[in-house]
Amino acid sequence: MGNNTTAETLELLKAAQSSPDDLIKSFVQPGSATSGLQAYNLEAPSKKLVPVLTPLRNSIARIGGGFATQANWKAITNINVGNARAGVSEGKRGGLITHAQSEYFAAFRGFGLENNVTFEAQYAGKGYEDIKALAVSQTLQATMIQEERLILGGNTSVSLGTTPTPSLVASASGGTLATQTLSVICVALSLQAYLDVVGVNNGSIGQYFDPTTAAVPAQITRTNADGTTDTFGGGSAQKSAAATVSVTGATGSVAASVAAVTGAVGYAWYWGASGSERLGAVTNINSVSITSATGGSNQLASALPSADSSTSGLDFDGLLTQAFKSGSNAYIAVQPTGTAGTGTPLTSDGAGGIVEFEQAFVNFYNRYRLSPTKIYVSSQELLNITKKIISNGGAPLLKLNANINSQTNAIAAGVVVGSYWNKVTGQEVPLVVHPNMPAGTVFFFTESLPYPLSNVGNVVQMLMRQDYYQLEWPLRTRKYEYGVYADGVLQHYAPFSMGVITNIGNG
Repeated sequence: MGNNTTAETLELLKAAQSSPDDLIKSFVQPGSATSGLQAYNLEAPSKKLVPVLTPLRNSIARIGGGFATQANWKAITNINVGNARAGVSEGKRGGLITHAQSEYFAAFRGFGLENNVTFEAQYAGKGYEDIKALAVSQTLQATMIQEERLILGGNTSVSLGTTPTPSLVASASGGTLATQTLSVICVALSLQAYLDVVGVNNGSIGQYFDPTTAAVPAQITRTNADGTTDTFGGGSAQKSAAATVSVTGATGSVAASVAAVTGAVGYAWYWGASGSERLGAVTNINSVSITSATGGSNQLASALPSADSSTSGLDFDGLLTQAFKSGSNAYIAVQPTGTAGTGTPLTSDGAGGIVEFEQAFVNFYNRYRLSPTKIYVSSQELLNITKKIISNGGAPLLKLNANINSQTNAIAAGVVVGSYWNKVTGQEVPLVVHPNMPAGTVFFFTESLPYPLSNVGNVVQMLMRQDYYQLEWPLRTRKYEYGVYADGVLQHYAPFSMGVITNIGNG
């Protein structure tokens, strides 16, 4: 600089202000969430928006002390087989009674799931969430959800066999089927397979049946966390033989039905040209109304083996399976086929009740002198039961909520049936929506027996060789590996106290 420092400084400032240098820019709010100088407004911890609904697991007693390979017990089911009369003549002894005894056993099963966290995932989560703890807690929750499925519908002993061949009736109206020879195949589904296909309460929100992505599980070969594999039945019956029918015109439809399969809670339907039948629908009744062609990417029936995959050697028998099992003496009622695609719904008795429920209660009392203590239903059946009872004068349609501190009162529309009155025994039996109960099925459950000195503390219990435990495996790679396991079996001392109504139409 020269002698005139002030003048030179002013000239330099003017030059700086006129240049495009970044230093002259002012700081403004960034235009996006990831640009500029700003903090990341992230709420911790992450939100867990998944349903963990396990009402049976939560309510059924868990008993420790299990050992050996299976639980065994005996039951006296009749103390006077010949119904010997008690009258005696003077000086003589009475008649001799005989009793009936049943033998029961249930093999223990291990169950559990695994998860892992890489070192980098743990580094990245520092200051936000404990990723290792999250991995363990969510593995436990996922195991509980799967245990609930086992408790309700695990199946190691009731084979569905081969699904009956469909009966078909074609119509020239009612749909968009073009002139063709339509081939139809059906697969009966136990609860485990049904839940896989339809996807309810499997640890995710928003699940529903999508025929373009759904797949009926047959034999499942699973690669385990240690690299080994397990092969087991996915819960589906052997597919039926194909049935064909001629469709004419451009607005055709086909009514298809099969004989109801004991143990099935759903039916998967495949249709199309012979040899190219694809999954088009899953129903809770033994029939379907086919009105349009299936999608070109849907699962092919030819992808299913010609073998029964309904049972799994890794399951224990759940409540529905123990009820369906031959010799259980449980109350099993199957609604008639009715109109294909519609079925036969529950029937109002015209006096604020349901005909099929009244028949079940009479059966429970006449044969076993007991009443169920809960009725598990789907959301569909609860609404249908409510409509049938309300429409026959069972309750008012409006409820008036009066508040003495307010000058106005609110009218709440709508009524739901929360319990059902067993007219035979005078007991109030709660109606409970179960997250895994398929539409079209109602399950009667008994939690206590009215028998003196029965030696049955819990009618149903989980007998555990080992209840939930966590494993953190030794490091073999740069990841933390966790397992959550349990080992036990579901014992039901009085399977005759259960009841199932299936094949119920929606209406």
